[in-house]
Amino acid sequence: MDHECARLLPAVCAVLADPRQPVADDTCLEKLLDWFKTVTEAESSLLLLQENPCLLELLSHVPTLQDVSAGVLSFSLRLAGIFAAQEDCFQYLQVELLPGLFGAAGPLSRAVWAVPTVRSGWIQGLRSLAQHPSALHFLADHGAVDTVFSLQGDASLFVASAAGQLLVHILALSMGGRAEGHTCPQGDDWPTCAQKIVGHIEESLCSTDTSRVTQALNVLTTTFGRCQSPWTEVLWEHSPVLGSSDLGPWEMTAQALSRLGPTQAGPLALGVLKLHLCPQALRTQAFGVLLQPLACVLKATTQAPGLPGLLDGTSEDSVVADALLSSKSSCVGLLCRTLAHLEELQPLPQHPSPWPQVPLLRAVVTILRLCDGSAVPASSVGGCLCGTLAGCVRVQRAALDFLGTLSQGMGPQEQVTQVFAILLEYLERPDSSPMVLKKAFQATLRWLLSSARTPGCSGLGPHAVLFLPELFPVLQKRLCSPCWEVRDSALEFLTQLSRHWGGQADFRHVLLESEVPELTQQLLQDPESYVRASAVTAMGELSSRGLHATPTSPEQPEAQQSLLPEFLHILSADSEGFPRRAVMQVFTEWLRGGHADVARDTERFMATVLQVVSRDLDWEVRAQGLELALVFLGQTLGQPGPHCPYTVTLPKAAPPSPLTEVLGALCRVRLFEFAFRALFDCDRPVAQKSCDLLLFLRDKTAPYGSPWEAGGSPDSASVEAALQRWQAGEQGQPLGDLEPEAMLATLRSIDLEGLRGTLAQGSDHVEKSPQSLLRDMLATVGILQENQADCY
Repeated sequence: MDHECARLLPAVCAVLADPRQPVADDTCLEKLLDWFKTVTEAESSLLLLQENPCLLELLSHVPTLQDVSAGVLSFSLRLAGIFAAQEDCFQYLQVELLPGLFGAAGPLSRAVWAVPTVRSGWIQGLRSLAQHPSALHFLADHGAVDTVFSLQGDASLFVASAAGQLLVHILALSMGGRAEGHTCPQGDDWPTCAQKIVGHIEESLCSTDTSRVTQALNVLTTTFGRCQSPWTEVLWEHSPVLGSSDLGPWEMTAQALSRLGPTQAGPLALGVLKLHLCPQALRTQAFGVLLQPLACVLKATTQAPGLPGLLDGTSEDSVVADALLSSKSSCVGLLCRTLAHLEELQPLPQHPSPWPQVPLLRAVVTILRLCDGSAVPASSVGGCLCGTLAGCVRVQRAALDFLGTLSQGMGPQEQVTQVFAILLEYLERPDSSPMVLKKAFQATLRWLLSSARTPGCSGLGPHAVLFLPELFPVLQKRLCSPCWEVRDSALEFLTQLSRHWGGQADFRHVLLESEVPELTQQLLQDPESYVRASAVTAMGELSSRGLHATPTSPEQPEAQQSLLPEFLHILSADSEGFPRRAVMQVFTEWLRGGHADVARDTERFMATVLQVVSRDLDWEVRAQGLELALVFLGQTLGQPGPHCPYTVTLPKAAPPSPLTEVLGALCRVRLFEFAFRALFDCDRPVAQKSCDLLLFLRDKTAPYGSPWEAGGSPDSASVEAALQRWQAGEQGQPLGDLEPEAMLATLRSIDLEGLRGTLAQGSDHVEKSPQSLLRDMLATVGILQENQADCY
């Protein structure tokens, strides 16, 4: 510890030990703990305490205070643990200090123990302390392990989780010394703490209290997941609950799958199926368990005598049926978890093969029909399911998500037709919730994409060609929905359709025959900013594809009215940031793709847009302006090098113009001024992007040297003076019309590498020192004391 910190430390300790003093916030205490961790990693904790007795006084005094704050007490517990992690310092503290902090006479018997922060600090302190054998004796002698047992069921989830993690750590520490080159002890030969923890786990596993069983299983799962030492095998094999001489791990897993209820068996079955090395019989059993709820749904809604491919290998489903019928929450929870597990499993390379695509599609479509009331029950169970699932948004969302995932496997033509039919029904239903509609749009897009990937298919695919004429009237209706979320989802769906099939004749015909383009353009004036932004994106995509069907005159029905003026108006006048950001993204794509409205007069386009963007208050709009400028530079000078993190993919451009022409164009569109101004932007991401753009420009122009043969050094004094004013915060005065020579000279005079390094640092890098932290804590106390009268 340096001299200045040692000088400030007594005053800080005095503040923390005085309950009358206003204490710094929790963030300062966390930073103080981080600093002490760093110091003790490099120095002796014992020497640190001896050289700074104020620390020992703080740790001794805080536990005795009657009105101590929970934050300071928690800080003291954690700090003591950090010091006691070194065994010699532990020996120094264990006689008097540590029992008063972590023993029965400590905070456990105080009212402040009711505060979760204190209990969490107690656990974290013990976790830091438990690093050596001496600590194990302390834990056993002072009843700390029993307290940790009780904290496993704490009302605070953070405290309960930390308690379980601490038990795993203590168990590993107890057995760790015997893992290397020693025979693993058996049963009664285990250390005291290990015996105590294992005994508690076994007792909990035999308990009828579900929460205790769950706590024990969490400890075991973490133990076996983290520890691969030989003693873990002994724990498995010789514990009377965990192991037996007759069953190995795979057999025990199979037994658990057959005995657990469907709610508990589902996650276990998914875990088994995600393993790469697992007996095939166990995989088959696990998949059967996972499929049981869907099999019950099919059985309840069909007259067919059997369901090949889904019920094969499954056990009696009466327990599952009971779970589905016991209550609405149980039914909904079980189906949602099952669908989510199967959705997670399907894309994995180790998913079961053959995959039962056909029955799974039948099951999901059936669930969706149960939810919308169109299913025909075949039994009393089916009738109950109809009533339970009617209008259930949660199940509809899960089923549509899984249906979208199943698009990767397609299916027989008749079944795919049924899939498109149920999707269309959900898109048409007037009572579909906005989230269900969004999921239906997403699933529809995935099935349309899969249909287009059918072997021998070029273009939309046979199902999509038949589906689109029915889809667009529904899309028109949704674009006029009174619910803004629905309008937004419909616009996003339209954008994706246009992006994928804007060049397909069948799609273009259906789209242009509809009112969708006109309705989309009307939504540019929507009262909701999210909808306006989505409308901008959709119209930008339609215009790029030549699908903005607003004729300029009756004589030229195929000619299109330019959207550029309307987009420029949105960029300069819209009060919300989302539409303006969307306009800049569209403009960037238009420039990159050579859109006719941009290519007609690119310099004028760039000058107008950069002038508007430079005044925008939204930093993301300004950053997108730099992205636009980078695309423009790439098209005139060549693509950015790999050093630039904002590399863009550009179309193949014409050979670069001579440097004098290029620099002249950059000055005419005022790109230099825009980039230089952004270099001193108050938002760091904008300044960083500007720095990278200017580095790219400097590197591209460097090989040419000065393009002027005469005139000596360029007079860039006025530019540099303006930059200094901008850096000082005076952003009002523009550069004016300057020659490329002055701009290039200024560009080469700026230390862009140094500026990039400065921008890469955190905003608080100057004030991260421990001395600054200690001064701030003392200054905060002084400020609070001076203004105390203002609070009353």
